[in-house]
Amino acid sequence: MKCVFCGEKIKVGIRDQIGRNDTCPRCNRDLRCCKQCKLYATSAYNDCREVSAQKITDKERSNFCDYFVPNGSKRKKVNRTLDARRALDALFAK
Repeated sequence: MKCVFCGEKIKVGIRDQIGRNDTCPRCNRDLRCCKQCKLYATSAYNDCREVSAQKITDKERSNFCDYFVPNGSKRKKVNRTLDARRALDALFAK
């Protein structure tokens, strides 16, 4: 992913997991915010292409949005059911 504030390239893990407290190593801005999300679009309602997403007023601060997908990610959208199944499978794998 690439930080939208400073342009720093940030290596993200295979599952594209970015925590709420993660920040850019260069500019120290929040990584899990609307402006860093692949679904962010100023032309869309609430500035988000995901119609079910909750309205977030400060697009530059960290939030708890369930639909967050890091910009530059190969994932097209969030599938919470599939993500939950994979997490359970990984938890109980031998």
